[in-house]
This record gives sequence, structure tokens and C-alpha cells, in this order.
Amino acid sequence: MKIAFVGKGGSGKTTLSSLFIRHLAANEAPVIAVDADINQHLGVALGLDEPEAAALPALGAHLSLIKNYLRGANPRILSAESMIKTSPPGEGSRLLRVGEDNPIYDACARTVALDDGEIRLMATGPFTESDLGVACYHSKVGAVELCLNHLVDGPEEYVVVDMTAGSDSFASGMFTRFDMTFLVAEPTRKGVSVYRQYKEYAQDFGVALKVVGNKVQGQDDVDFLRDEVGDDLLVALRHSNWVRSMEKGRPSRFELLEAENRMSLQVLQNAAEDSYAHRDWERYTQQMVHFHLRNAESWGNAKTGADLAAQVDPGFVLSERVLEVGAAQPA
Repeated sequence: MKIAFVGKGGSGKTTLSSLFIRHLAANEAPVIAVDADINQHLGVALGLDEPEAAALPALGAHLSLIKNYLRGANPRILSAESMIKTSPPGEGSRLLRVGEDNPIYDACARTVALDDGEIRLMATGPFTESDLGVACYHSKVGAVELCLNHLVDGPEEYVVVDMTAGSDSFASGMFTRFDMTFLVAEPTRKGVSVYRQYKEYAQDFGVALKVVGNKVQGQDDVDFLRDEVGDDLLVALRHSNWVRSMEKGRPSRFELLEAENRMSLQVLQNAAEDSYAHRDWERYTQQMVHFHLRNAESWGNAKTGADLAAQVDPGFVLSERVLEVGAAQPA
């Protein structure tokens, strides 16, 4: 299943992402973690030192490899150069699985050892000085969107994405790629402002959205969040000495995280699993096509000089069954 963590800057979404990833690893679940934030901090939150985190390969720097691999033998995509971030898979495309080995993971993912297991970590790469004034950060997350569009994930597999702060995630169709979006909110007016934006944008696309209260100090904070977001408040995490130590670079073993907070992480996992159980693969594919056609008309056709609507395979529905019958994988 695919899970996103969003929230305003400083809400603690990267910290919550890292705690959830550690929790999944402790439960022996296969995990791919993706740092898609403009400020790349997930690696450090997972225990890498600054040089190790800075050395993570940038997905955007391997876009040509990603396109060539995913294109496979799809006859509707005439060249890798004609692929854009929303190009959907079809018959002949190569699809990704969480636990497999493939050239994309070899080039773009690194294994990170945690206390109770290991995960694969991928990163979009930071917004560099050369990008200033001439590039949009959303072009960098295009590689993530392509991979998510071609990834067939199972019920006991997890892709956890630390998204860019605020409501910027809605600048692409990637916000529809997730079975559950956890919005991390502090118990303040600013803390819940991003929730209102997300709720408004997401409701037309059936996006599953739950609020995770963070930096909660007492019942008054919980009551405030409940008054502001209603039943969308899933759980509230209390102050954590373990997290404080982690942020100082001196974490204890994860098993020593406070029991109440450990239970809260299990609540998140249960909610994600419940949402995945109701995934509609046909609608999931239709949404992918919807945003591809919009991007093709607004800028893709002009940029590539091709009619990108022709890339849509009308009979193709992404699902685990595609892999079972071998319909999408080239030899």
C-alpha cells in the first residue's frame, strides 16, 4: 500500500514518517521510503549522518534510466523522450514491485539498516542553486510520480512518501496515488490550516485523509484538534523523550519509544490497511489517465511534439492481476 505524510513546514511530518517507517520495519514489513520533500531530511531522521544523507542518489538525476526501463516494450510510447511524469503504463510496460531487484532500485535506492530490520530509501534530491529562478520543484518529483504509476503494491507491502510541505502536493496528480494520506497537524490555528486546503482539494477525488495530531501536550490540545477537524482526527501523539533524543542525534533503540506512541503508530498502520482493502484499481487507473490527459493538453504535447493522449491504453487496468497473467511485463 502507498502512504503519504503531509503537513505544514515544522509540523513534524518527517519525524512522523520516520517513526512510522521504523514501526513497519519492526513488524518485518517490506518498506520503500521516499523523501519527496523540498527539504531533504528523511534520511537523517532514519539515522543516516549528514554526509550519508547527502550522498543519496537523486531520482531526478536518473530520469532517463527510469523512463527507458518503465517504457519496456509498450508500443504506445514511441520513445523515452516522449514520456512525461504522468505517462501511464500499458501492455508491454515494465511494472515495479516493492520487494524486487531492478535497475531503478539499483541506481536510485539505498538500503538503510534500522534497529529491527532494513528498508529501501529513495530521494528526489534537493532543490539546488542551479534550479533557482528557472525550475519548478514539482519537475523533480516527476520521477517519483512515474514510479508510483508503474508500481504494483500488495497488501503487506508499504511505500511511505514524505511529501513536500503545505498544499504543494496538489500541483500534480500524485496526491491520488496513495491509499492513505496522513496529515500531521499541531494543535494551533496554523497547524490545521493546511488540513482545510487538503480536505477541499481531495474530496473530489476520493482521497483517504486522516489527521495525526502532533506535539500534543494535554486533553485541551486534543479537544482543539477534534473541534477543528472532527472525525478526521485519527490519533494524537504525545510529547516524546525518545524523539527529542533522536533529534539530538542520540536515539535509543526504537523498542524504547513510549508505549502510547507505539500504539498510535499501530493505529496508523491499521487505518492504512483498512483503506488499501477498499482500493478500486479501475478508479486508480482512471485517475492516472485523467491527470495524464490534463498534463498532455496543458504542456506535454507542446513540450514533446507528440500527441500524448495516444499513450493511454484503453483496455489496461493496473492491478496485481496484470502481473499474474504477465500482460504488462516484456521479456
